Amino acid sequence: MSFSNDMDDEYEKLFRRLNPPRVVIDNEACKNATVISVDSANKHGILLEVVQVLTDLNLIITKAYISSDGGWFMDVFNVTDPDGNKVTDEAILDYITKSLGPESCYTSSMRSVGVKQSTDHTSIELTGSDRPGLLSEVSAVLTHLKCNVVNAEVWTHNMRAAAVMQVTDEETGSAITDPEKLSRIQELLCNVLKGSNKSRGARTDVSHGVTHTERRLHQMMFADRDYERGNNEELDEKQRPNVSVVNWYEKDYSIVTITSKDRPKLLFDTVCTLTDMEYVVFHANIDAEGPEAHQEYYIKHIDGSPVKSEAERQRIIQCLEAAIERRVSEGLKLELCTMDRVGLLSDVTRLFRENSLAVTRAEVTTRAGKAVNTFYVSDASGSPVDAKTIDSIRQAIGQTILKVKGSPEELKPVSQESPTRFLFGGLFKSRSFVNFGLVRSYS
Repeated sequence: MSFSNDMDDEYEKLFRRLNPPRVVIDNEACKNATVISVDSANKHGILLEVVQVLTDLNLIITKAYISSDGGWFMDVFNVTDPDGNKVTDEAILDYITKSLGPESCYTSSMRSVGVKQSTDHTSIELTGSDRPGLLSEVSAVLTHLKCNVVNAEVWTHNMRAAAVMQVTDEETGSAITDPEKLSRIQELLCNVLKGSNKSRGARTDVSHGVTHTERRLHQMMFADRDYERGNNEELDEKQRPNVSVVNWYEKDYSIVTITSKDRPKLLFDTVCTLTDMEYVVFHANIDAEGPEAHQEYYIKHIDGSPVKSEAERQRIIQCLEAAIERRVSEGLKLELCTMDRVGLLSDVTRLFRENSLAVTRAEVTTRAGKAVNTFYVSDASGSPVDAKTIDSIRQAIGQTILKVKGSPEELKPVSQESPTRFLFGGLFKSRSFVNFGLVRSYS
């Protein structure tokens, strides 16, 4: 079997060398977008690779036509920069050509999707039940264990949470190599993730690998079955994406159509999920030039069959809905920018927790010693975020360090204290990490 796989790999490499990918970038063909055409030998996952390269550059895909029926893969993308302009930066255009063109066939086909070793940091992957204050508890444990969070991304959806965190050892500034310390990190973080909810599992993985963070978050939440909805869950049908799956029996395809509010990286999220569910996209049309995005995919399972049952159809719908909803940013957007230090994330998230704010999504980055963090927060009781609460937090952290980036309507202008607010506030403050009491209770 190993010999057969090696032969297949060598054949694929030879085929790609004889038929190298071709990339054409045209800034004249369309009035308001840059047109990128990609022709390549076809293989499973190639569409995701192409979309991933474009979205990692923060390019907005406004239109796309995809065809990969047979041994050849042909894509056309209309893209703009985040401001809606054509892409004219030569460095970006050159990167696209090198990443998707002939030079790419001599690198690993999973170059940005797979796992590579890193001595710079240790990667920690977490999944568990979501609850207010969870990020604060996780970051406090890491600070207590003398770990510095240099990069992290946290998603929450359907009462589940997933995070990919890159941490360094406080003493060495590089990856954590002590096996006992790594084991201790896993043990304490797993206890935090489990909390009081024993009905759903929690998972903590530690490695020295580098992977594509957003791809991993989708895979982790999919494996955690965040797409399963409880019977008592209140559904907001207006906000939910409209997903349908029908079979085209004459051509033996299943047609997936998705209509939803447009946003950046939407195409990546849907293609990522279809790929991880082992469906092959043979044809697709994407139109996201207006406030709504329309996606149409002609798919088959990797075994060559269309959707076979109603249960399979419903699972595709639920998984695509979840993939789109995971990145929907609920709550008020806050941006923090300051010099990085050990314990910064713990201190900031503790303030959120003590003021009854829940973090629904977070992006933590460190650039040249400076922390640039984005948080989406909501009131733990479900009410609009109180403007006075935000003001007090900004005064504690620094008005110029923490800025409000969300819409004004997300704020409640006049504080209206309620018994529920006091209940949550008391709960959070009693669990404060100031003296690391909770950490000791796990020891």
